[in-house]
Amino acid sequence: MDREERVLNRRFGNTAVAAVVAAALLLFVAAPRAHADDRGKCQHAIEKAEARLDKAIHDKGEHSRDAEDRRRDLNAEREHCWNQYHQWWNGKDHRWETEHNWEQR
Repeated sequence: MDREERVLNRRFGNTAVAAVVAAALLLFVAAPRAHADDRGKCQHAIEKAEARLDKAIHDKGEHSRDAEDRRRDLNAEREHCWNQYHQWWNGKDHRWETEHNWEQR
């Protein structure tokens, strides 16, 4: 192997190592962001369900069939988030809850 081939092989090796390191960094940085984005979708879905429940209560009453249907929808959204992240968004207190306790609220 002559000198030029060794230099080219060394450059190729260095480039390959740099590419692997860059890809690994991207994976570690992108994974938490994807998780945060998905949790944001859960938060948004719960907030929409809470707004629908509030509207049903305002329009039809606290114990109306429509309000009960919206409560079921809200609990389903909370359950979905709980199953994915073991947290659910509490729109009244504006925070993520870490206990499966929305039925008591």
